Amino acid sequence: MKTKHNEPSEALNAVQPGDAEAVGTEEAEEGLTLRDHLLALRKVIIVCVAAVGVGFLISFYFVIDPLLAWITRPIEQRGVQVIYTAVSEALTTKLKVAIVTGIVIAFPVIIWQVWAFVKPALYPKEQRSFRVFFFFALLLFLLGIVFCYGAVFFLAIDFFMVSGEGLATPMLSLDKYINFLFGFLLPFGVAFMLPVFIYITTKVGLTTPEMLVSKRKFVILGIFVLAAILTPPDVVSQVLLGIPMLLLYEAGILVSRLVKKQARA
Repeated sequence: MKTKHNEPSEALNAVQPGDAEAVGTEEAEEGLTLRDHLLALRKVIIVCVAAVGVGFLISFYFVIDPLLAWITRPIEQRGVQVIYTAVSEALTTKLKVAIVTGIVIAFPVIIWQVWAFVKPALYPKEQRSFRVFFFFALLLFLLGIVFCYGAVFFLAIDFFMVSGEGLATPMLSLDKYINFLFGFLLPFGVAFMLPVFIYITTKVGLTTPEMLVSKRKFVILGIFVLAAILTPPDVVSQVLLGIPMLLLYEAGILVSRLVKKQARA
């Protein structure tokens, strides 16, 4: 009887320390996992910042002058003189352009670091989907910038030049011209990613093709309001951005229908 009485107690005593140790080990592993993630994220940030710094130095010391000459050539070819009105304006403009160029130079490193950080958390199928998604997002962003610079920006410059003829002699500030250029290029790049955003919202169930079609008239209004916010304050810029966004919205509806069709299949 004594032996039988002690067996449960001994078994209980044997289990409890093991359970406590298992819980402690599990908590330690969870803490270590969180710490590893934070260290990996810190490494990604440090490498990305260092890459941008290297790109900035390369741009500022080696390519900034020919780059600015290339940027200002379209306006100078139209007989417009580019000036600066503040003592530090030329330097601050060079720094601004060098930072943007540094980000462009470091972009492959940034993408590689982000991918290396995200990849372990994805299944093989998700990794393939992420690569395809990122490729199309980057492609559309670049297409937006190329379209803006090749087809819209010069039309806008010509329009403004014609509008100011006979009123005053055009002499553009270097800083304001660069801000005007960036204010054109970046919104177009982001706007061209609209089908990608629609793909994501359809994939997670936030939107459907029927919803996108039924809300078309409200979207048209919203697109032109957004174009007015993103572009310089003039009607031409808003229209030149709004019309491509409408076409991209229609393309997004087609993308949404394809996503739903694949989901049903």
